[in-house]
Amino acid sequence: MRELSTIGWMHNRMRMIVGSFLVKDLLIPWHDGARWFWDTLVDADLAQNTLGWQWTAGCGADAAPYFRMFNPVIQGAKFDPHGDYVRRWCPELAKLPTEWLHQPWAAPASTLVDAGIKLGRDYPEPIVALGAARKFALEAFAKIKERRRKLDS
Repeated sequence: MRELSTIGWMHNRMRMIVGSFLVKDLLIPWHDGARWFWDTLVDADLAQNTLGWQWTAGCGADAAPYFRMFNPVIQGAKFDPHGDYVRRWCPELAKLPTEWLHQPWAAPASTLVDAGIKLGRDYPEPIVALGAARKFALEAFAKIKERRRKLDS
């Protein structure tokens, strides 16, 4: 979000990760994300923005698999393995060893001290437990799918 706010642009992989996190982990309506991105992106395109957010939310015309959720820790490790992106946009984490860069809250206390980081002051504590949020979202999707199946039969 810092990249988006600073330069008005965000890499597509990050758009998907942010969208998934906002909609599926935090349960924020996709319309809110679409509105923020529309107002902030310098390359905003109405169709791409709207359809991208619908796809991410699992409610668009081609939203299968609707249950896809991007884990930001796994995505970070996979697509930013050396932490260059995180170090650029979250400079307060720059001194962390790469193994903790995508999940600083899991780093040993001594590692945080060595990096000059106090969670909750220099970098926020997690706002949601990713595993619990994923479970809750998938259960909600299953209920919607079951209701839909009953309506269709």
